[in-house]
Amino acid sequence: MSVKKVVRVKTNIHGFDKLIEGGFPKGSNLLVIGTPGSGKTIFSMQYIVNGAINGEFGIYFTFEEKKESLFLQASQFGWDLEKLEGDGKLKIISIGTDDIGENTIGDIVEIIHSLKAKRVVIDSVTTLSYLFGDIFTGRKMDPTRFMYSFITGFNKISSLTTLFISQKSSNSAKVSEYICDGILNFDSESLGGSYSRNLSIKKMRSTKNDDDLHPFEISDGEGIKIHNFM
Repeated sequence: MSVKKVVRVKTNIHGFDKLIEGGFPKGSNLLVIGTPGSGKTIFSMQYIVNGAINGEFGIYFTFEEKKESLFLQASQFGWDLEKLEGDGKLKIISIGTDDIGENTIGDIVEIIHSLKAKRVVIDSVTTLSYLFGDIFTGRKMDPTRFMYSFITGFNKISSLTTLFISQKSSNSAKVSEYICDGILNFDSESLGGSYSRNLSIKKMRSTKNDDDLHPFEISDGEGIKIHNFM
């Protein structure tokens, strides 16, 4: 009986793909957790940009930042999101917290289907978790069940590989860790006025991953570069 080969989605982020046997398992849901400023947003943005450059259409959904803010942040690394979007290679969708309601989740799935996206980032499930009570004011809905339904709903979209961003130690992170196929943990520590950052891979479906701590740097004009001491 032949073993089915796992199809990999390359991030093309310097030093990362070799840690997970060449890329994310295609069709997986990945949790990107970390403290503020640890690099999780930049990593996720780089994942979308590199996909767009290599012909894989992606969508970055944000509930926390305005579109123009992401454009500005990306420009520091040499990524022209506005041009990539104008060329039809990716889509940035900012949904204000006041606009999030019961239909938002269904709208997101419909947009992904209609645009035939292969890569998606949800920034962030922490925000959705915080707004849970406001979203379902007139219905009985358990927060854990909501997060489970939301994340597993992406499994129904063929060949879609999704990153879900979450603040570390939040309720959304605790629930999502059990649901997602992989967990990327970002940490940062202030050392004498500068930051020391590292990444660890807590789990990755169908992958023999390297679970050591991996220092990385965030460089203007490049983005994230992970150091491999092998």
